[in-house]
Amino acid sequence: MLKKNWEMYEGNDQYEGYCVDLASEIAKHIGIKYKISIVPDGKYGARDPETKIWNGMVGELVYGKAEIAVAPLTITLVREEVIDFSKPFMSLGISIMIKKPQKSKPGVFSFLDPLAYEIWMCIVFAYIGVSVVLFLVSRFSPYEWHTEEPEEGSDGPPSDQPPNEFGIFNSLWFSLGAFMQQGCDFTPRSLSGRIVGGVWWFFTLIIISSYTANLAAFLTVERMVSPIESAEDLAKQTEIAYGTLDSGSTKEFFRRSKIAVYEKMWSYMKSAEPTVFTKTTAEGVARVRKSKGKYAFLLESTMNEYTEQRKPCDTMKVGGNLDSKGYGVATPKGSQLRNGAQDKSSQALSLSNVAGVFYILVGGLGLAMLVALVEFCYKSRAEAKKLKVESAELNFSPAPSPTHSVQNLATYREGYNVYGSDAVKI
Repeated sequence: MLKKNWEMYEGNDQYEGYCVDLASEIAKHIGIKYKISIVPDGKYGARDPETKIWNGMVGELVYGKAEIAVAPLTITLVREEVIDFSKPFMSLGISIMIKKPQKSKPGVFSFLDPLAYEIWMCIVFAYIGVSVVLFLVSRFSPYEWHTEEPEEGSDGPPSDQPPNEFGIFNSLWFSLGAFMQQGCDFTPRSLSGRIVGGVWWFFTLIIISSYTANLAAFLTVERMVSPIESAEDLAKQTEIAYGTLDSGSTKEFFRRSKIAVYEKMWSYMKSAEPTVFTKTTAEGVARVRKSKGKYAFLLESTMNEYTEQRKPCDTMKVGGNLDSKGYGVATPKGSQLRNGAQDKSSQALSLSNVAGVFYILVGGLGLAMLVALVEFCYKSRAEAKKLKVESAELNFSPAPSPTHSVQNLATYREGYNVYGSDAVKI
């Protein structure tokens, strides 16, 4: 896009933006000089159904008026038949732009909004059910019944305290006090009653925590009611008009689509009066802003999100993307610029990039060898101790029995003759 004070500059310096920076990097990468020019008709490129002539950027490339197109040019099958594209440099999809609706005024009972209507009704029934169960178990359990007899020698009147504190009204009051996290002046005495109370306290803890968390979100987040949330919402109504750019991939998408919803939308758009198509994206955005919510513009998500963040911030994107595609750098069919822009896009990794991996490998191998050496030494020492013990056991000879002892036992061998004392028998 042109700079604000573009008249003060010349040539390529008059322009700024993402695509301008991308073109500069591509030129440095493949070593070319370039001159930026704006397409005269301001269109991306579509083929006229009658004359079969291409307009916009695609036409400039097809008819040899430009060598390369660096722009948010969507890669489509029809365009790839006549020009070449690089790999996508940005992913996107068709989205819906509407005028941002007014903030909704909070209602008198908006404090109930954090929880759904069904949840509130279930809480009421749960409160009644817990109170009834508490009343019943208190009546059946003998530990909830108690009587106070007057002390011996006391002339005072008998106690007016009931034998069971958990009547139906007290049960309701106990459950309400627990739900409001205020407690009560009496508590269950029986195990069954305490189980009911404990379960109800846990239920109350979860419900109150959830309500508090959602209430904080409801108070801090702006609530805006949008009449349109998806393409299906647009297709099934006629009060809000919708259209696309007159020449571009978005219009071509609806024209060629075989999906029932998109076919219905295309049927409406091509027959709408006055026309719902715009010559430029800026015209479509301006129409959305001036329509007071009666016109929705179908355009690519990148431009939609960009416009939403720009002042006066009165547009918004609704729903998800209708399709998935990408932007690519376009060149004439068979151009060498396309190969140059892609083949040199990456460099081989040097040793310094992966040196750490080799260090880890060598360190791991060294650690493994050290552990193996320690294991070998430990095992060898253990085996040596074991052999030493076994050898000592073999060399040990017990003392001769007294009944078989022979005095003056002395034998020795010299040559082949054996000599002994008189007490030795050979």
